[in-house]
Amino acid sequence: MIYLESIFKVLVVGLLLGAGLPAIFAVGLVAFSNGAGVTEADGTTHSQNPMLKFLGLALFVLVGAVILVALLWITRSTIDHHFGINLFPFAQ
Repeated sequence: MIYLESIFKVLVVGLLLGAGLPAIFAVGLVAFSNGAGVTEADGTTHSQNPMLKFLGLALFVLVGAVILVALLWITRSTIDHHFGINLFPFAQ
């Protein structure tokens, strides 16, 4: 039974990080571009929406933070060995 639980955990994390982060980034791109305002080919302009721009930037920061934490998690033992800094004291 422990193998099934482990497989399920790997599947869930893989789906979240493998498909979830690019989806969040894509939603951030759409929100940011819709909030930036545009000038159409006929010269009409659509006004900016600062809340959509903020949402897009917040989603970009979220994706970047997840990537940074993942890189630090992968290199945690090397950082601890060379610099003596335990970035994740709750993990073994």
